[in-house]
Amino acid sequence: MTATLRQMFLFFWRDLTIARTYRTVFVVEAVEALFGAATFYYVGRFVDSPALQQSLPQGGTYFAFSLIGFVFLDYLHAALNTFDHSLEEARDSGTLEHLLVTQTSLPIFVAGSALYPFVATTLRIAVYLIWSAALFGFPLHSANWLSVFAILLASLLAFSGLGILSSSYLLVFKRGNPAKWFILGITGIVGGTLFPTSILPGWLQVIARLNPVTYALDAMRAAILSGAPLLTLWRPLSALFLFAAILLPLSMTAFAWAVRRTKTTGTLTHS
Repeated sequence: MTATLRQMFLFFWRDLTIARTYRTVFVVEAVEALFGAATFYYVGRFVDSPALQQSLPQGGTYFAFSLIGFVFLDYLHAALNTFDHSLEEARDSGTLEHLLVTQTSLPIFVAGSALYPFVATTLRIAVYLIWSAALFGFPLHSANWLSVFAILLASLLAFSGLGILSSSYLLVFKRGNPAKWFILGITGIVGGTLFPTSILPGWLQVIARLNPVTYALDAMRAAILSGAPLLTLWRPLSALFLFAAILLPLSMTAFAWAVRRTKTTGTLTHS
């Protein structure tokens, strides 16, 4: 256990060391978060109406509803891009083959590569929410933080499965990744990011229920906007852990198969 944690920390420290050489990026992202929060606030003021507010699952304003959808989608982007980026970086630098023939197991390689990007994404989202609460009245004070962290953990596990499946495709086919764009496209329509899934046709609502993002957003909005306790969120949490229990083993199996295939064909380090 100690060796596993040490290996994962080394992955995290490597990525943090690289990121620290680009310190201005942190400042730029903080300013960008302010502009993003302001954009959603003024769009919300433009489209808010009593009818719209009544159609939102937790009530409130469209600003609060859409901001949570937008920043939470950042986690899905991180999950889908992180593994691809780490894979391409390790392949281009020539370290991928060395990593995969050492004592570093596939789960540790995958989890360690994702650790820093997910932490960085969490900090970026925190800046978004702080700007929104401080300047635009986002109701951060009503959040149930125990529920928020539980939902976040379950969501990251489920999203990571999608990200690993996406990187398995990249490892085998090298260029382009339609799997990633397909997931993002479906989520943009039926994930409930910018509008409630209740306004969709019945058949699209069925598809929405097959998407972990739908459950994650429903639960996160309830936890932040309504202060919902864990006990009342057991249904979406159970769904997210079920997605994780299915997607993580499936994705690791697919990734291991992709590695074996590329080793057999001699294309592991080819881009």
